[in-house]
Parts: sequence; C-alpha cells; structure tokens
Amino acid sequence: MKRLLIIGCGDIGRRVGRLLADQGVEVAGLVRSEASAQAAEAAGITPLTADLMDADSLVDLPTDGAHVLYAAPPPGGGLTDPKAANFCRAIRPERLPVRIVYLSTSGVYGDCGGRIIDEQTPVNPQTSRARRRLDAENNLRTFGERNNIPVVILRVTGIYGPFRFALHRILEKHPLLREEEASFTNRIHADDLARVCLAALERGAAGEVYNVCDGQESTMTHYFNAVADAFGLERPAQVTSAEADKVMNPLMLSYFRESRRMKNSRMLELLGAPLLYPTLEDGLKASVEEMRRTDPAFFDRLAQMAKNLA
Repeated sequence: MKRLLIIGCGDIGRRVGRLLADQGVEVAGLVRSEASAQAAEAAGITPLTADLMDADSLVDLPTDGAHVLYAAPPPGGGLTDPKAANFCRAIRPERLPVRIVYLSTSGVYGDCGGRIIDEQTPVNPQTSRARRRLDAENNLRTFGERNNIPVVILRVTGIYGPFRFALHRILEKHPLLREEEASFTNRIHADDLARVCLAALERGAAGEVYNVCDGQESTMTHYFNAVADAFGLERPAQVTSAEADKVMNPLMLSYFRESRRMKNSRMLELLGAPLLYPTLEDGLKASVEEMRRTDPAFFDRLAQMAKNLA
C-alpha cells in the first residue's frame, strides 16, 4: 500500500491513518471542519476539506492508485445514502482506486432473536439507519463490479474505546432493560477495529463481507453496567420490557430490542487480525488507563458531573 484515502476521517479513520502513517504510507483524510482537520494533522494525516453531500466538492479527490477506507456514516433520515452515491459518481475513470473498504453495520441483519449469525445470514434491515447502510453497501459494490475494483464490506458491531462511552446516559440515570430480558449484542474495541480495517485494506477479498466483533456474548445491560463499574458510577436502574415502552428513548430501545450473536471466525481466520481486547473487561481496563494518561482531569470533571446530577 502506497497511499490511503480515508473518507470520513473521524476517530476510527484517524486510528487507521496513524497506523499507516507510522509505516511511511501517504495518508489523506476527508474532513468537514477545522477541528477535524487539526485532529487529522495531529495523527499524521493530510486533511482534505469537502462535503459528501456536495458533489461539486468531490471533483478532485486523490483516488487514483489509492486504497480507500470509507468510514463516513450516512446522513440522518431517509432510506438511502446520497453520500456514498455522490462519492461513487465523483470518481473519474482515470482516477480509479486500488481497493475500497466500507465500514457498514451489523444492523443490516436486523433482529435475529438471539441466534448465532455469520456472513451467510440474509440481510433484513428493520430500521431506517440500517437500510441506509445497506444502500451504501449496494452502491459501492455496484461501483466496484462495474470498474473491476475490489470492494470489501466490514459489518461492524458497537464500537467502544477511550472517550467513546455514552457516560451521559449513566449519569442521567437512563434505565436499562432487566438483564434477563435484554437482548444479546456484540462489540469491538476501537483499536481492534482499526487493525481489522488495516487487514481488510491489505488482504480483504473482492466482494467479501466480514463480521467485525470481539466474539464475546453478553447483553446491552451487561455492557452499561460494566461501563458504570469501570468509571465508578452508580449502575442504572432496570425496568421490564413493558415499562421500557413508557420510559426509554425510542432510539435506544430499538438497540435493546435487536438481538443477535455474531460469529467473527472469518475476520480472525481470513483477515488474520488477532484481537488486542477479546473481552469487554480487557478493553474497558485499557480504555480507562488511556483516558487517565491522556486526560487525567477528565475523571475530576466526571466526578463533579455525577455530584451535580445526584
């Protein structure tokens, strides 16, 4: 790999870019704000300012001969992803990339009733956000097939890691479903996802899908309780499913009610990306340590917020 172009250079994009920049690879990342541009530069990434919703701003993207990591989420609303469509239309025949890796979501499988699923499980998106992701998958696949460019799909589960925890939900005492009623969910640490992205950019097979998770089985309730414990916060109250309809945020409730257990064997065996944090406990410990090292004052602020909301 000589050059990497990151479309949507947020936290995960910067983690991937930093890994490759350290190896001497030329890395550029698409950003929209000055703050994002500064964060990209700090990671050794050349920022490119453009807006995926503005097709005219994408005319001169340096896609020719580059590997592309597409990590931009769809816009809110609707059932399609115009960002991905604009990106595909902006690539001229003389500027074709070498390979595209798309960060999709496990939500395209929908609610699987807690069954174990793999990449052969039919997609069945049941939320508009998952339908938008599937639309992006299809757009990028079609583009790759038309231009003979390998496109690799990573169906990613819930991402956690330093400064990626929804601590406000715990501080504000948003309730959880009772453990015995909570759905199975899957996770991946941000550093492990970055390593999987790198492996897919290097070795992912054309047209293939890889489920990305740590393989540990647990529930959303277990996750939030573990996060609360790791940060020394009071665990949220738990409610029944019937009560949840009245007191839980509809968006959060939709996450609690989609249940699936994903296999990650293809990711481990075919991409060859061993996990640094195969369990939530491992990943939480490392995340807290990194947060204490990089922003020790954060924990004082967190304690004050907890006191103010008590």
